[in-house]
Amino acid sequence: MSEQQSDSELVAAKETWHEKVQKSSEKHPERKTFKTDSDYEIERVYDVLDLDSFNYGEQLNWPGEYPYTRGIQPTMYRGRLWTMRQYAGFGSAEETNERFRYLLEQGQTGLSVAFDLPTQIGYDSDHPLARGEVGKVGVAIDSLADMEILMDQIPLDQVSTSMTINSPAAVLLAMYMAVAEKQGIAMEQLDGTIQNDILKEYVARGTYIFPPRESMRIIVDIFAYAGKMIPNWNTISISGYHIREAGSTAVQEVAFTLGNAIAYVEAAVAAGLEVDQFAPRLSFFFNAHSNFFEEIAKFRAARRIWARLMKERFGAKNSRSMMLRFHTQTAGSTLTAQQPDVNLMRVAYQALSAVLGGTQSLHTNSRDEALALPSEPSVLLALRTQQVIGYEIGVTDTVDPLGGSYFIEKLTDQIENEILSYIKKIDEIGGAVEAIEKGFIQKEIQASAYRYQKEIESQERVVVGVNQFTISGEQPIDLLKMDPATSQRQVERLKEVRLSRNQAKVAETLQELRRAAQGSDNLMPAIFEAVKAYATLGEICGVLRDVFGEYQQQITI
Repeated sequence: MSEQQSDSELVAAKETWHEKVQKSSEKHPERKTFKTDSDYEIERVYDVLDLDSFNYGEQLNWPGEYPYTRGIQPTMYRGRLWTMRQYAGFGSAEETNERFRYLLEQGQTGLSVAFDLPTQIGYDSDHPLARGEVGKVGVAIDSLADMEILMDQIPLDQVSTSMTINSPAAVLLAMYMAVAEKQGIAMEQLDGTIQNDILKEYVARGTYIFPPRESMRIIVDIFAYAGKMIPNWNTISISGYHIREAGSTAVQEVAFTLGNAIAYVEAAVAAGLEVDQFAPRLSFFFNAHSNFFEEIAKFRAARRIWARLMKERFGAKNSRSMMLRFHTQTAGSTLTAQQPDVNLMRVAYQALSAVLGGTQSLHTNSRDEALALPSEPSVLLALRTQQVIGYEIGVTDTVDPLGGSYFIEKLTDQIENEILSYIKKIDEIGGAVEAIEKGFIQKEIQASAYRYQKEIESQERVVVGVNQFTISGEQPIDLLKMDPATSQRQVERLKEVRLSRNQAKVAETLQELRRAAQGSDNLMPAIFEAVKAYATLGEICGVLRDVFGEYQQQITI
């Protein structure tokens, strides 16, 4: 065995190798400049010299140990796999309940609820602005009666439920709690997540109702209330997913998500909450995009940064406060209407990057989602994709199998440094809320989205079936078709609920909610009582609209 080479000898050997490669590639030159989606140039090869100042204990350490680069659990998937949580919801509560039970029968291990647009912006199904949208991109939930149907025959003490709901998150959480109470389930047995991340709505998704500062009050109220009433519930899922779908890079996705997270923590601390009182129930939601190694490095960098932020900036003592726990969804924006079966491969590789990056739960998109809500056969294939990764290909047998890769560790460090640079800029502006109000984050996302689209149009970026490898005369596939009568049936049920409830009790609870909103009391107890009286989502949000006003997006050109 030869003696270990010195750094200078390695540098010389590397230069000699590159010269040799350069000569041999003159006949067949390399294809192009290789870059990640965040515009990092990728070197021809990575080696020990790229990790010259690498400190194992500070940058990696063991799995389950600070700063959690290698994962938040010591044994990761050797102990248990991630939660397979397929996002689902369409039409009526009955239809979605049927889909939920089908997925659970097929081996899904958690629920994820998609709500229709009227529900997401706090309108009942009979509101004029809801016309044509009821049940279209998710399930319509107008009152506790709908939530009771949605969760019928589902054991809420055994299944964790994630709800993608933001501005009206307090109302939907209260409905879920009321269903559990009716089923005789103790609140401490409930396990799940509400997205409840309003800041990203202002920059990436648009389902906001109230101005930012009033919205932050509601979120902090949820933190305080849920910490006492439902201690095993994740009170927020701080989402980079939609930031990425809006066109950000991988670096911006994590940077803006953590910037928002800092704002939530600061707001909670300012309201008098102890960091270790609420931080263990903070969770995150990221996108798994197509640049395979960059995505893996992104997840690892996010964990490391969050751990250090919580320990050094906020003084967290509880190790769970420092653990970045996250759900991942494969990238909807990469799915193509052309040759939709190719989406199966895209989703599989994206899901694999999430698993190699250490996700806690995962949704795999369906092949037909660029065309319609997914059909049942497509949903089953998407779930089976996760199961093949989990049980057949061996990537779950060891913890962090790519840890120590020269390329992965160098890329993780690069991404970390760029994320920290963005967080510094946001701090200098005055925090995430100020950065949103001044349009900084929106402009950064728009610039990245524009660059990405130009690369597709110029064919610098290849999208199979779209700008290369196209075919003519594609055969249509069977798509899920919505029943046009769903909307009318939902409106009729809403009318029945209004006629059958105790009107005096509804009026009393809504008045109490108004009083709490005009003052400084926690809003959750009043919302919970209104929900149990069968006050509707629109009525509850209407009271808060009256008190808080509605946010109007400022358009800057």
